Amino acid sequence: MQQRSESEDLFYENVEIGRTVAFGRTEVTAEEIIAFARAFDPQPFHLSEEGARDSMVGRLCASGFHSCALLMRMLAVELNSKGRPLGSPGLDEVRWLKPVFPGDELTGRYTCKEKRLMRSRPGVGICRMLFELLNQKGEVVMSWEGHQFLSLRHPEAAP
Repeated sequence: MQQRSESEDLFYENVEIGRTVAFGRTEVTAEEIIAFARAFDPQPFHLSEEGARDSMVGRLCASGFHSCALLMRMLAVELNSKGRPLGSPGLDEVRWLKPVFPGDELTGRYTCKEKRLMRSRPGVGICRMLFELLNQKGEVVMSWEGHQFLSLRHPEAAP
């Protein structure tokens, strides 16, 4: 088994403001779009091609919340593979910029916008991040801003 280097682990010290990190990959299927819509967002344009024909998009497309869930799944896999995730206090500014269609291949990326140590929780930092979901054309289809709690690698060295 190959071991990760310290720079690959996701610790507060390793996150650089302005640096963008790509992660994950998933292909969207019509079956997944319909199943998600049946369970969580049963609007005609998410349930069938026929129901979508007269919509603004004109064809079956994923719910925006499905797009959020896909990005969250890829993000969870990324965080779990690079360290111990500490969670997030929330999201802001969710944007659905382009429809997601069956057959789309999606990837994620995040960019750190700012970061600071938490006075109330020694050994923990918080980073404000822009999270984006991109299609196979490199177009951003969905984004959100959020905060991510991260452990310090060396909490004893924190100011």
